Formats: sequence, C-alpha cells, structure tokens
Amino acid sequence: MASTPPQAQIVGIRLEAPDVISLELRPATGAPAFQPVTAGAHLDLHLGNGLVRSYSLTNPGETHRYVVAVKHDPNSRGGSRFVHEQLRVGQTLAIGTPRNHFALDEEADRAVFVAGGIGITPIYAMLQRWSALGKPAHLVYCARNREGAALLPAIEALQAQNPALLTAQFHYSETQGGAADLKALLEAHPQDTHFYCCGPAGMLDAFEQACAELGHVHSHLERFAASPKASEQEALPGYTAVLQRSGISVHVAPGASLLDAIEAAGVHLEYSCREGVCGACETRVISGDVDHRDHILSPQEQAANRSMMVCVSGCRSGQLVLDA
Repeated sequence: MASTPPQAQIVGIRLEAPDVISLELRPATGAPAFQPVTAGAHLDLHLGNGLVRSYSLTNPGETHRYVVAVKHDPNSRGGSRFVHEQLRVGQTLAIGTPRNHFALDEEADRAVFVAGGIGITPIYAMLQRWSALGKPAHLVYCARNREGAALLPAIEALQAQNPALLTAQFHYSETQGGAADLKALLEAHPQDTHFYCCGPAGMLDAFEQACAELGHVHSHLERFAASPKASEQEALPGYTAVLQRSGISVHVAPGASLLDAIEAAGVHLEYSCREGVCGACETRVISGDVDHRDHILSPQEQAANRSMMVCVSGCRSGQLVLDA
C-alpha cells in the first residue's frame, strides 16, 4: 500500500515573469520537516484535480521550505493551468520527496550552464550551488525577450555578488535573430568543462549535437518532455510482469504500457509524466531483459539494469520481475 504523501502549505506566490509564478511551500501543521534541497532536484505536486506534476526546485541547501517555479503552458495537459488558476496562499497540497536525476558533478573544476525558457529553474539552483562552492561558471540564458526571462533579477544579483566567478550571455530570439548558435557559444570552453542544459526539446537536441561535434564529453541535460523520436520506436512484444512484493503476475499485451497493466491489477505506483522524464515511477528490477526507453538513466545505468521507468520501458524477454 502506498504511503500517504506529506502535506505542504503554500505561504507565498510570486510573479517571476508574465507567465511564470514561483510557489513557496512550508511543512503543513503536523507534517514532517522537509528533506534538504539539492541543485537540479525536482518535486512532485499532487494537484487537486488528480494530476501529479513535477517542477524544479530553485532553493538548494534549504530544509525549511521548498520553492518551485511554474510556467503557464498554453498547451498544458492541466497541470500548469491548475497551478496558475487554482492555487492560492494558505492552501495545502500533497507533495512528494525531492528527486534528482540532474545532479551537479561537484568534483569538476568549471561548468557551463545553458538554459532555455522555463529551463532556467534547475539551472538557477545549480548556479547558486556552484557559486557557493567558489568555482568558475558561465551561463547561457536563452529566452524570447528580456521581459519573459524568469528569475533574471535574481541571476543578475548573483552575478553581481560573484563577478569574477560567474559570467553570463543572454540571447533574446526576438531581437537577436532566432535561436542561439550553441556550437559557437560552447566551442571556446576547455574539454574538462562540464556542460548542463535544460530547456525545450529543440534546444536540447541542438545542445547534444553541439557537444558531440565539439568533443565535449561531460554533457548533462534534463528534458521536460520526451523526445519526438520516442514515438518512432518499435512496439514492445507481450510479456509477463511478476510483482514480487505484491505477489501477483500481470500480462502486458504487445505495445501496451507496463504502468497501465500494473494499475489495472490494483497495484498503485507513484507516477507523473508518463513520458520517462521525471523519474517518479522508477522501480527496482530483480530480473528480466529491460528495454529502457526513458530519458533519465544514463547508458551505464540502463546497462546495469537495476531499475526502470515503468511508464515507458518494458521487457524484451518473456518475463520481468519487479520489486513492486
């Protein structure tokens, strides 16, 4: 049986850009203290309309509060619309435990951070942590225009506090002729630099291509949505999934979702995005040949086969055994 999610109270809502708000959350009365926030982590919000959505945390190192930023997406599936239109100061809502699949490598000597649009939220947390470590960093922040660049005053203030360590370039597509040339922006940096990127799918694809062409092997990214190429993958065959802790087996039909089959069997697992990008449904694998289709686990982690995202991944063999 799933545990009851902790409750948080909304104590502040702040306008960060014309279509972006930040929420400050603190433990509700009687709720347990929050876990420490790490740079790059995100948090599940259990919204009142039954949706669970993940949003990046912007306040690394703190334990007394969580702060997330949410863009009102015109193509919203209901999550960001609910946050912007329904949530108010004083309300309580269930939350998850912070997860981090986009963590900083704090052993690196230097880093470059690339953000596009609302992708600035985890990058801003990383900038704060990197500055606290006293290490040099460079930011490339791309937005449609300056007015729509969320968290810009906070970033400029951070830069003013650390002018010798933090440099920045701002690219506004409305006035600078379209998308930024990431290859040109990244080519001057040493090969031992670690590169981090978060933003829309097109930017992430361009970032991956630029790093590959430049030989930058220390590249890290986080996707808010699955790559369009994911829909082109061959459908998985049918197989049996054994849920060891629950003591049941479920049949997963060819091309069907493992998560849907588990839910239909009456076993509840945490999930959010259903696209393999948030990590909420990560489940430990006991045995089986997993076909990994997520955008979270590294190639090495996928090869190790210790866990899988059951919302998008499946099984190549006839049987999969899960710790569920």
